[in-house]
Parts: sequence; structure tokens; C-alpha cells
Amino acid sequence: MTANAINRALATVIDPELRLPLTELDMIGEVSLVDGIARVQVKLTVVGCPASAKIERETREAVLAVAGVSSVEVELGVMTQVERDALKTKLRNGKPPRFNPFGKDTLTRVFLIGSGKGGVGKSSVTANLAVALAAQGHRVGLVDADIFGFSIPGQLGLTDKPTRVDEMILPPVSANGVKVISIGMFLEDSKPVAWRGPMLHRAIEQFLCDVFWGDLDFLLVDLPPGTGDVAISLGQLLPTAQTVVVTTPQVAAAEVAERSGSVGLQTGQSVFGVIENMAWLVQPDGSKFELFGAGGGQAVADRLTAIAQAPVSMLGQIPISVTLREGSDAGEPIVLSEPTDPAASEIIAIAKQMAETKLGLAGKRLGISPVNN
Repeated sequence: MTANAINRALATVIDPELRLPLTELDMIGEVSLVDGIARVQVKLTVVGCPASAKIERETREAVLAVAGVSSVEVELGVMTQVERDALKTKLRNGKPPRFNPFGKDTLTRVFLIGSGKGGVGKSSVTANLAVALAAQGHRVGLVDADIFGFSIPGQLGLTDKPTRVDEMILPPVSANGVKVISIGMFLEDSKPVAWRGPMLHRAIEQFLCDVFWGDLDFLLVDLPPGTGDVAISLGQLLPTAQTVVVTTPQVAAAEVAERSGSVGLQTGQSVFGVIENMAWLVQPDGSKFELFGAGGGQAVADRLTAIAQAPVSMLGQIPISVTLREGSDAGEPIVLSEPTDPAASEIIAIAKQMAETKLGLAGKRLGISPVNN
């Protein structure tokens, strides 16, 4: 009975990278219990696994809570190549290596967060939207596709490097539960990236095909400013994606932001909506000081409506917030640290709009076979 209880306890220990129980991943080896002393063998995926300390601690805590266990000895080992190959096969669920899980048959809702120009707070908005969706109970992945100006890991407080299981890359998971991949995780000392188009396409393809994302409800992609190679590659690789355009109220910024939404239309994506960031600064008396003018966000929505010949809505107006800026610098998303801040409240409301979207299933293969009665 105690052995069964130990196995049940081990089933509650979740691998922090793969987000699955150790028992399902076949990471548990021999288990024994003698005179109240439980011995558990844990097989890590690779040598030097960065999650080893957490796995060992949580394994010990789970088994120690079992009645009849007075102490726990955890032996950390490493999977053999055969065991690793079996694990990769299980994780791929019958799919081949280098498979894009976000193709036309995906059940993940994909959003490309873009802007025409830099400096409009797009990455801060993207990071907080991802965390807000995760806080609502959704499984969320975030691709930092801004290869030259990556900033997402810092905004989410992530310092971990991805773990490689042979050719498979396991993305770090933020404290907020968001799976993240960024070129910054592969560089030392924030070295600059100087790549041409083919290298950029290869990097984006690896982020989607070589990374094990698991089953996601949402994938958010932080696009680089403008309409260059990365936007075109993502348009080809993510056929079901919807574009969210971030702009400021300034007319000049709005005119450039329109192009960001237009390129998505050219590559087959629809435009989900427009977010106006830095909409105003709330004064001590409660009035709104429109530091960057007014009307830019609605102007972008109106122009994209005309181009797409379909309604493009204003998703929200995010006010200027010192707390938002401080949270981004500190790696503490404002939607969790200060959810009542006006900027956080608006971002949370936008995330709820995104969560309410329905993914069309027409023409998709659902993997369901009819049953003959």
C-alpha cells in the first residue's frame, strides 16, 4: 500500500520545463521503502539539467508527505540515449522532428503583436498580455521574434537558458507560467546580432519547429518593428495567426503602424485589433493629459478596416504608467504586481478580449475517428 502511495505522490511532481508529471515522462527509476526510508531514482533528461535542484527538492517533499515514510533519499541519474529517444517520440506524439505545431491545423490561437516603429512599448504590452492570459488559466507560449532588439526575457525576469535534449529545445518557463524562447537566451553578454534574411528565417523556424511547446492555448509573438524579413517569415509559418497592432496616439506613429497591419494582410493573416499605448497621462486631479496627442489608435483601426474590408476594432487604450515601466525594468509584469493600476487593468481587459476569440475549426483535422454503431 505504501509503495502505491509513493507512486501516487511522485505523479504530483511536475517537470518544470516539460510541464508534465515525472511519472508520465518515465523519469522515475527504482523506488523502494525499507524501515521508513524511501529511496527514489530520478532520471534527468540531460547531464547538467538546470531544473535538477527543483526536481530533487519537490520529489523529496512529495514522498516525505506519504504516511509511513520517515526520510527520503533521491538519487539523480541521467537517461540513456534509448530512453531519451523514447521520451522525444512520446513528446512529439507521432509527429516527425522539426514539425511546425502551429500550421494550418493548429488548435492554438496565435497572435502576432507588431508595430510600425520602435519605442511604442510593444514588447512591454506583449509580455504583460502573455502573463495576463496565463493568469486567467490559459497555457501560453511567447516567442521573442525581435531578433535585433530582444527584451522579453528581461521583462519576465527570466535568466534561465533553454535545455537541449539532442535536437529538441525545451523553452524556459517564467515564474508566471509562460513558456518563452528568445535569441537572447543563446547569447553571452547581450552581444549584438548581425544577420541577413536567411539566418533570420532559420532562427524563427527553429523557434517554432525545434522548441517543444506542448499543448498551448495561446502563442504570442513579439514582432520586430517594421515590415521586414521576420514578419514575412512568420506570415508563411503561422497561417492562422491574427495581427495585433500597437501604436501611440501620435499621428506620425499611427501612419507607420498601419503598415504593420497591412503586411499581415498581404501574407494571409487577419487583423484582430489595435492597441493604443501611452494614450494619456493621468494628472493628480484625475484629468487626462494627452502627451502624445489623440486619435492615432482609432485612425489605424479605421484605415485597416478599409484595407481589410472587415471590421478592425480598437482593443483598448493603455495610459502612460510609471509602474508599468518600472515593472518591465525589474522583470515583474504589472498585471500581477499591480493589477489595479489603470494600465494593468486595461491590459487585463484586452487579454480577456483575446481569450474570448474562437478558433475556426472548419477544414481542420481534429484526430477524431468516427465510431460505427
